Amino acid sequence: MNHIRQTLAPGMYLVATPIGAARDITLRTLDILASADVIAAEDTRSLRKLMDIHAIALEGRPLVAYHDHNGARVRPRLMEALEAGKSVVYASEAGTPMVADPGFDLARAAIAEGHGLISAPGPSAVITALTLSGLPTDRFLFAGFLPNTKTARKTALRSLAGVPATLAFYESPKRAAAMLRDAASVLGGERQGAVCRELTKKFEEVLRGSLDELAENLAQSPRKGEMVVLIDRAGERSVNLSDIEQALAEVMDDMSVRDAADSVSHDLGLKRRDVYQIALRMGADSK
Repeated sequence: MNHIRQTLAPGMYLVATPIGAARDITLRTLDILASADVIAAEDTRSLRKLMDIHAIALEGRPLVAYHDHNGARVRPRLMEALEAGKSVVYASEAGTPMVADPGFDLARAAIAEGHGLISAPGPSAVITALTLSGLPTDRFLFAGFLPNTKTARKTALRSLAGVPATLAFYESPKRAAAMLRDAASVLGGERQGAVCRELTKKFEEVLRGSLDELAENLAQSPRKGEMVVLIDRAGERSVNLSDIEQALAEVMDDMSVRDAADSVSHDLGLKRRDVYQIALRMGADSK
């Protein structure tokens, strides 16, 4: 037994479930699953299997399916349980609730009606992929699933082209090669990326390279399994000297030269060394 039965305070509990390896579940999540009055899950069969692996019995507690197709119908039932002072746990199919997951409306409803909302952190495919990608992780944008059609997908990619952050997407294996071709076309084929699939599972694989290389790889050798596609941030922006000086002037009264250079280089996506030299000159000129 790896869990502890306890009396939970009333409220909605969000628990993260493994994205592959069953033992990636947290001890706190096991405690909550063993103790909640009502259990809701995106896929009740998957959750029941996970509970069986960890020897957690339902013991007469309701196990309710809650997903995209029945949310409007089932949500009032779960709200009634909260209103009655019960503890309700919601588990997504794999990973952390609210991340590309139907639990969003459920959580918002709990908040709107004044019920407690408690999260038990755990596995997340996008975070796992970021740690394996070899791409910068200090700033990233999770953009979920791109549109299915080529035109809409390219439009969405254009809107993200200049974002100074690593881009992260969920993608199906059937569309991955086409998505990477479109990304190469819109963002530049030399831009670096990574494809992470079957994370934490037996056939886990991480492909790294330029978007052109990745697109060709998947076109020539299609893969199975859900994927996370990551794309490196945009290259350095073309910024005028006057723009840099203006940005530095706005912060140098409140920051040291070093901190001002750090802030402006980060915001403008420029090399810190170059911005620092400009800041030093401006500081000397003001004396």
